[in-house]
Amino acid sequence: MNVLPIVQILGFLLILLSFLMTLPVNLLVFGETPDWRAFVWSAAICFVTGLVALLAVGRKKHALRQRQMFMLTVSAWVVIPLFSSLPLLLSDLRLTVTDAFFESISGVTTTGSTILTELDNMPSDILLWRSIMQWMGGIGIIGMAVAILPFLRIGGMRLFATESSEWNEKVVPRTNSLARSLVVIYLGLTLSCILVYWVLGMNFFEALNHALTTVSTGGYSTSDSSMGQFGSHAILVASSVFMALGSMPFFLFVRFIHGQRQPLLRDQQVRFFLFMLVIIALMLTVYRVVRDDADALDAFVHGLFNVTSVVTTTGYASTDYSLWGPFAVVVFLFITFVGGCSGSTSGGMKIFRFQLSMLLLREQVRRLLHPHAIFARNYNGRVIGDDIVASSVAFSFIFLATLAFVTAILGMLGLDLITSLSGAATALTNVGPGLGDIIGPAGNFETLPDAAKWVLMGTMILGRLELLSVLVMLSPDFWRS
Repeated sequence: MNVLPIVQILGFLLILLSFLMTLPVNLLVFGETPDWRAFVWSAAICFVTGLVALLAVGRKKHALRQRQMFMLTVSAWVVIPLFSSLPLLLSDLRLTVTDAFFESISGVTTTGSTILTELDNMPSDILLWRSIMQWMGGIGIIGMAVAILPFLRIGGMRLFATESSEWNEKVVPRTNSLARSLVVIYLGLTLSCILVYWVLGMNFFEALNHALTTVSTGGYSTSDSSMGQFGSHAILVASSVFMALGSMPFFLFVRFIHGQRQPLLRDQQVRFFLFMLVIIALMLTVYRVVRDDADALDAFVHGLFNVTSVVTTTGYASTDYSLWGPFAVVVFLFITFVGGCSGSTSGGMKIFRFQLSMLLLREQVRRLLHPHAIFARNYNGRVIGDDIVASSVAFSFIFLATLAFVTAILGMLGLDLITSLSGAATALTNVGPGLGDIIGPAGNFETLPDAAKWVLMGTMILGRLELLSVLVMLSPDFWRS
């Protein structure tokens, strides 16, 4: 296999990463930057490595074929977190290689699980770098979901193929236009979120960090108490809105700003997604009011915020929702698997796969009643082919099999059932916090054994790459010419 185009793109990405590494020092030039040497050295290492890669390949442009796209997709989500961990490793935090890599993988994949404690006393440059990692991971996830996964026919994503998914010379101008529009929308949402947070009472540093991790549905915060540090209903509602926006299809936002408003308003994914958030929040509100005599408004705001945070795989917490009662714990366990819409920054199984499963179930029931009838599958006004359904079913099977396998491995490493199951689920769906006393909303992953952390790191990458991308590379057929 010709790896030159892969090396060329990775070199470019490392040079871009080196410039992003200078942002904590540049943006906090008049503030607290005790680890500025760590960022300067890390940026230099990334820049030199990327430059050597580009010089080794030369100026010639190399076309990417399908097998190379598989390798590039997997290698990029390993190489970028590896180099992103350098500032953490070289800082005064004195993290081990395992902990630094865990934090960076969790950041770049926008999972939000953390091994760091005492965030309230953490240096500002480290806090900002954690947020930047999630923000750049978010835009990478959008690009992968819009351009790469439909091209690779991963998990039914072909259903959302656009011109950017064709990868031929004729559509390059359209692809570039779409990429520019996606970046503009992503930046616009981020700036809007910063402004709203600032107006609602956060200081600028808090607003900047939380906006970067809200729009990217990452969930890193500047405090151990996450969003609970603010205690403002207005901030929680605003955060819920921006988390939901980050979990909607960004290619529909592109069409929206170009005057095509109907696709966004009528999209089946978007409508089901928003309906589900409100209904589950109302269920938890009624449950808490009846069970604990909680204030209805407070229960609804916290319910909506935490449900949105988990469904969108952001991972913020306004309170320890595992204390709301057994029904709430069961609800949060199940909604961990859902995820947002396709083409967004969120993880999880994605809304459209549940909708396809319901369509398939309905079809099977009708076939039992009418064995010789012909039924058309339609989703968002499009006919769904058997290849899309088969790909989606294969993804769902691999997802559940991986969940069971990772849970068993974590159990073998000495973790209890709740920690093993919720840890595997939260890593595979890129949510962040799990359930229980150890990795629940009020805990973190610091005390887990190193072996468990490496298992979870691999699971985070598997979940972010939609599983099948990695499994294809493990097939012997992939390496045959």
